[in-house]
Amino acid sequence: MSTPVTERAPQVGRSSQPGYRGTKVRRQRVRAAWLFLAPMLVALALVAGWPLLRTFYFSFTDASLSDTAGAAFIGIENYLVYDDGAWYGLLTDPVWWTSVWNTLYFSVVSVSLEVVFGIIVALLLNAEFKGRMLVRAAVLIPWAIPTIVSAKMWAWMLNDQFGIINHLLMALGIIDAPIAWTASASYSMWAVIMVDVWKTIPFVALLVLAALQMLPKDCYEAAEVDGIHPVKVFFRVTLPLITPALLVAVIFRLLDALRVFDVIYVLTSNSTSTMTMSIYARQQLVEFQDVGYGSAASTMLFLIIALAVVIYLYLGRRQLGVDQ
Repeated sequence: MSTPVTERAPQVGRSSQPGYRGTKVRRQRVRAAWLFLAPMLVALALVAGWPLLRTFYFSFTDASLSDTAGAAFIGIENYLVYDDGAWYGLLTDPVWWTSVWNTLYFSVVSVSLEVVFGIIVALLLNAEFKGRMLVRAAVLIPWAIPTIVSAKMWAWMLNDQFGIINHLLMALGIIDAPIAWTASASYSMWAVIMVDVWKTIPFVALLVLAALQMLPKDCYEAAEVDGIHPVKVFFRVTLPLITPALLVAVIFRLLDALRVFDVIYVLTSNSTSTMTMSIYARQQLVEFQDVGYGSAASTMLFLIIALAVVIYLYLGRRQLGVDQ
């Protein structure tokens, strides 16, 4: 008579518990992530972190371009100092505050126009028509052209003597005499905004187009069956669904616009009417060779950009309903 074999119940150890195993795997993934990120973080610290710290340090010194090693610590005198009954420093410089206003004005207007026209272009490219792929490739050409090249190209076209823009406007009877688009205080800011918008619309359109390609089709089919107007469908359905992509596009463009230098410097050089914070800092550092004062301007530029990004991200999280 055979004796029945009693099966042993499996022993449950710590390593077989779901919570323990999940925690162990999670820790391994975190360690692997830090291992792969370490080279990039080291390179970033050397390329960006160290120069940034040196800029902070120089902003509290009287360093000059010819003698950075012999700089003496002067505290916040580059920012604000009271001497002989008057205030001096970066925070009292009217040219600096003009550059701050120019930067903010340029950023708000250019990014707003880029978002509006980027959405329009993306909606057109999302429609079904013959040759759509060729048009999509052609739209990216302004974005593919280097900024210096496109700015120099527009500088020639906007020239008041031989520029094609003035020639066309005069031929159409819109203007009677050539306009110095990049030299006039009344038109120079709008000229650089136009050039920047022309170049960066494809970037915004590309991100919005990618978001449009991911939208569900059943919502639009139901709206069409119900006879809802396409404009109402856009504001009630399309726009809320592509808002995350728009937030990404705006934050990238806002960062670029706040630190804009190349397109404005090529078109208008050091003109006060279009001088931005980056151009002001470059003028102090290179032309005036005042490293301490220029570093103070660069530090303020960094702080203003950081503040603008933090405010924008906070408002973006509120808009999307993301909890802290």
